[in-house]
Formats: sequence, structure tokens, C-alpha cells
Amino acid sequence: MQRARRPGPSVRTRVVEHTTDAEVAREDRLVTEEPLEIRVRAAGLEPRRAWVTMRTPGHDFELAAGWLVNEGLAAPGAVTQVAYCTDADLTPDQELNVVTVSLAVGTDVPHRHPAASAGSSACGVCGKDSVADALATRTAPPWPGARPSAEVVRRLPEALRERQVLFARTGGVHAAGLADADGTLLVVREDVGRHNAVDKVVGARVLAGEPAAAACLVLSGRVGFELVQKAAASGIGAIVAVGAPTSLAARLAGEAGIELWGFTSAGRSVSYT
Repeated sequence: MQRARRPGPSVRTRVVEHTTDAEVAREDRLVTEEPLEIRVRAAGLEPRRAWVTMRTPGHDFELAAGWLVNEGLAAPGAVTQVAYCTDADLTPDQELNVVTVSLAVGTDVPHRHPAASAGSSACGVCGKDSVADALATRTAPPWPGARPSAEVVRRLPEALRERQVLFARTGGVHAAGLADADGTLLVVREDVGRHNAVDKVVGARVLAGEPAAAACLVLSGRVGFELVQKAAASGIGAIVAVGAPTSLAARLAGEAGIELWGFTSAGRSVSYT
């Protein structure tokens, strides 16, 4: 039986570029967007579907592990294995789009993640009733160490941009990176969903046996409430973003003890906490 081919992060397409002077037919690339189903097997129980998200293929195991940690469903050390599902009834399209995460301990998949739930690439942590509920998902203590200075903060977006290889090809993805207090990027990931990119960088650390927490999370876009919730769940100390935060994002960052920076460029950044 022929195995499914692993989808790539981008696909070729033909386009016609229209300018004021001419029409030019050429090849271009589009970022790939496909569903990923995340299943959870806890303490020897049968796997249960927890979430379906639209994502850019690549680093799927990191996405699944990071999502569980950032949702407060598992501590980093509880993830024992991540693998593509091999059920005989999977269709060829499903073979590389279903991931099972095995946990060393039992966990309940809350009502906000029922078996039928699904999310778009724009959808992250939904159904949070309050800031208190968001903080209750935290699986790590607040960041205890140093955070980047204002000077370091202003350098971070350009450092992130230099590692956005898929964005350079397609112009259609978000990026997230974890950095230390000196501005050294520890890991960078890209995805069509900004929430997925954050889950991937945290998952990369979890699967490498490193702490999920870091001094700083760097974002290529704006800061929504759900991204701050993910940072709080993992114990991240600061968020640096190219765009603006929302009002609820700023409130949650303040209550979680996370330093929040927006509108960041080489010459300017705005501190909200």
C-alpha cells in the first residue's frame, strides 16, 4: 500500500501579475493550509480527538505538544510520545494530518474542546469567559528571570524577520520566536495561523526536553488575548510584537506579570505593562 506523501509548507501556482505597464505571467508560491487533527491518549486510555486546526504542514508534532501545554491540558514533562495516527480506516488525505499525543498522566479534555470542535487558522484559544479563567490554565510559574531591555526589544523583530524563510517565499504566514533576555532567538517557527506558530515554538522546546518558558516571545503581528494566554500558560516573561495589542491582551499581560511591547521596530517600541 502506497503511503501518503507528506505535504510541503508551500505549493507552486501560476499567476498573472498586473501593473500599470504590463501583464506578466509567472510562477508563484502559496502557503499550504491543511487541517491537523490532534488526538490525546492519556494514561493508557483510547485516543480522543481534542482539536482540529488549519495549519501549515511541518513541525506537526511540535504544534500538537505545544497546543496541549498552552491550553493547560498537560505539563511539559507529561508528553511522552507524539506520532502520526496509523489507524487502518484513515483515508490517504488523513494519514499525515492526524497526530496522537501520548501523556504519562490522565487529563480531561474540557467542554470547550468537544470531539466535534474545530478551529480555523485564525482561531486560537476560544471560549475563555474571563481573565481569571485564562490564568487558571497556567501550567508553569511566572517567569523569574531577566527580561529584554528596551534596546534589545527594538532589535528583535528584525532578527525574527531574517529567519522568516517561508514568509519570504509566500508572504502569507505569521512567525513566532522564543528569545533569551539578551535577544538571542532560541527557536523560530512559521505558520498560516499565528496561534499555531506560538504553539510550535513552545512545542519545539517541550520535545527537545527544554523548558517551555523563556524570557521573551516575539510575534510578527498583533497581540490578541489568546496569545497572551498561551504565553502565560508556558511561563513566558515578555511579549514583543510588531503590531498592537488588544485591550484584553494588555489587561491579561498585566495580571499575569508579562511585560508587553507593541508597535516594535528598530527605532520605536511601546510598553503596555
